[in-house]
Amino acid sequence: MNTLRLLTAVAGVSLLCQCELPRLPLLTSRYEVVRRPLLVMPTTASQSPMYVWHGSGTPGPLSVNIDLSEQKAYLFKNGQNVGWTYVATGRSGFATPTGTFRIMEKIANKRSNRYGMIVDRNGNVVNSNATAGVSRVPAGCHYVGAPMPYWMRITGYGVGMHAGPIPNPGSPASHGCIRLPRHMAETIFEHAQVGGRVTIMH
Repeated sequence: MNTLRLLTAVAGVSLLCQCELPRLPLLTSRYEVVRRPLLVMPTTASQSPMYVWHGSGTPGPLSVNIDLSEQKAYLFKNGQNVGWTYVATGRSGFATPTGTFRIMEKIANKRSNRYGMIVDRNGNVVNSNATAGVSRVPAGCHYVGAPMPYWMRITGYGVGMHAGPIPNPGSPASHGCIRLPRHMAETIFEHAQVGGRVTIMH
């Protein structure tokens, strides 16, 4: 009788082990999932991206279509969309022109000869929103043009694309130029050619 109980107990343990074995791969696969790289989203992940670019490997000249109603620019190479970016165009009283233009010049480091600030001899800002030839320049002060990195001129009267602040994506903010996020301004400057087409529409 004792022998029979012993055999039954051994069989039960064996059966229990056999029932547990199929679970091991599940545990293993679960640990492998944990070991995979985790995507940790930044605290601003809920916000929309400022730009998207995937045109570095696409050949051909770059053209830019700017939609004033969306405050976005759409980028194309050979008719293929290669990205988009938020822009900040002219606010009320400083309208950005519409139409089809060509890039007339490219200057990596440019300062505005029209808008900027008045600073004193110690470099302190006296007037942060100055217009050259209009704003009063106190004795001992001088005018400093606003920086416009990666400048790409599209008109003969001072309108162009360049890096600049976009305080409220989707809303105009400039004196008429097309401001771009700095990295996208650099990217467009690198890929666009003098003579490249820029279309601006409502």
